[in-house]
Amino acid sequence: MQQIRSQVTERDGLFELEAGSDVLDSPRYNHDMAPTKVRERTWNKWHITALWVGMSICVPTYTLGGVLTAYFGLTVGEALLAILFANIIVLIPLTLNAFPGTKYGIPFPVLLRSSFGILGSNVPCLIRALVACGWFGIQTMFGGLAIHLFLGSVFEGWKSLGGTGEVIGFMVFWALNLWVVIRGAESIKWLETLSAPLLVAVGIGLLVWAMPNVSMSELMAIPAKRPEGASVYGYFAAGLTAMVGFWATLSLNIPDFSRYAKSQKDQILGQIFGLPLTMFLFASLGVIMTAASVKLVGVTVSDPVSLIGHIQSPVWVAVAMALIIIATLSTNTAANIVSPTNDFQNIAPKVINRTKAVLLTGLVGLVLMGHELLKKLGLIVSDVSLETVYSNWLLGYSSLLGPIAGIMVVDYFLIKKQQLDLAGLYRDDVYPAWNWAGFLAFGVPVVLTLLSLGSDAFSWFYSYGWFTGSALGGIIYYGLCVMRAQPSVVKSAV
Repeated sequence: MQQIRSQVTERDGLFELEAGSDVLDSPRYNHDMAPTKVRERTWNKWHITALWVGMSICVPTYTLGGVLTAYFGLTVGEALLAILFANIIVLIPLTLNAFPGTKYGIPFPVLLRSSFGILGSNVPCLIRALVACGWFGIQTMFGGLAIHLFLGSVFEGWKSLGGTGEVIGFMVFWALNLWVVIRGAESIKWLETLSAPLLVAVGIGLLVWAMPNVSMSELMAIPAKRPEGASVYGYFAAGLTAMVGFWATLSLNIPDFSRYAKSQKDQILGQIFGLPLTMFLFASLGVIMTAASVKLVGVTVSDPVSLIGHIQSPVWVAVAMALIIIATLSTNTAANIVSPTNDFQNIAPKVINRTKAVLLTGLVGLVLMGHELLKKLGLIVSDVSLETVYSNWLLGYSSLLGPIAGIMVVDYFLIKKQQLDLAGLYRDDVYPAWNWAGFLAFGVPVVLTLLSLGSDAFSWFYSYGWFTGSALGGIIYYGLCVMRAQPSVVKSAV
C-alpha cells in the first residue's frame, strides 16, 4: 500500500525523500527530477575533478587568452592571471550553490522553487536553458568540424564534400551528444572519467609540438593593445569580469551535478582540484599554440581544430581529431545539455520526461545554428558569422545571470538557513507559486545593467556586470525578505 505523506530521512548530513502520494501525484514531480537517493550519490572528489577537467578543456577555453589580449587590451601575462583569478573567484558561487544539491539531492530547477516560486522558477530556468542551447549549438559546430576533418584524414574522397561534410559531421556529433545524456548521469560520469586523462595527454602533446617554435620571453614581452600610459586596472577588471562570466552559467546549475556527490567535502575538493588550474593551463596552451602557429603552419590560427587540420600527416590528424571529438563531447554533454534538460522538464514534469527534454534541447540548438548550417550547404550567402555573433551575445548574456547566483546563495544560506522543505519543493502548498521578491531582486540589476550601456558615467556597472549584478541581486533579495517578515514578527510580539 502506497504511503500518503512523504517522509524525509537524514543520513550523515545527506537527506533523502521517501515519496508518498502527496508528491508522486503532484504535477511538479517526475522520476528524473526527484531527489537522488543516498545510494545514488556515487561521485567522489576525483569524479568531480574529472568532470571539470572534461568541461574546461575545450575550444573556447583555448581561445580565452587571445580574446583578452585582442579585445581587452591585456598583455599575455595579465591575460593568464585574469583567467586564473577569475576561476578562483567563480569557485565561491559554484561551491556555495552546490551545497543544497549535495545535501538534498535536488537539481537546479527544484532549488530555484525556493527563491523564485514553484511556477516562477521556470523564468530563470528558461533563461539559463536558452544560453545553454546556444552554447550547445556552437560546441556542436566545433565537434562536427572535427568529425569532418577526421573522416577527411581517413577517406581521401571525403574532403571533396566541403561544407556538406561539415554539416554531416554536425548532425553525427549532435546525435552522439543527445545519446550520452539520454543514457543518464552514470553515462556522463563514465565519459568524463575516461576523457580527463586523454585530454591532459592532448594538451601535453600539443605543447611538445609547439614549444620548439615559440620563445616564451618574446611572448611575455609583447606590449598590450591599450592606449600608452593607460592604467592596467580598468582593463584587467573588465577582462576579469568577462572570464568570471565564462562559468557564470554553471555557477547556477551546479546542483544538477552536486546532487550525485558523496559528500560536501567531495564536491568542494573536486571543484578546487578540477577548475582553476585546468582553465589556466589550457588557456596558457592556447596562447602558446597561437603564437607558434605561424612557424608551424605558416599562418596565425587561433583554434586547435583548424590548427591540427593543417598538419600534413593523415595519421596524426586522425588521432588528434578523435581526441578533440572526445574533448568537445565531454564539455558539451555536461555543460550544455544537462541543464536545459532539467530546465525544460521543470515546465511540466508529468508531460516532459528526460528523453523528451533532451530532444527539445537538441532541437533548439539545431534551430539556433540553422543559419550557419544553411551557409555551409551553400543554400544561403551571408557575410555574417553566426558563430561569432552567438559567442559575443552569449558571453554578454551570461553576465546578466549574476543576480540569480546572488539570490540563490542568499536564499539558501541567509533566509532559509540551509533548511528546505524537501517534499514541499514538489508540491503547491508550501512555497508560493511566484516569489516576487526573487523577481524584483533579479529585475532591478538587469535593468540597471542594460541602462548603463548608454551611459558613460555608469559604464562600469556593465563592465563589472557579474560582480555588480550578483551583489545587488543578493542585497535586494535579502532586504525584501526581511521587510516581508517584519509584520509577522511584530504581530507575534503583540
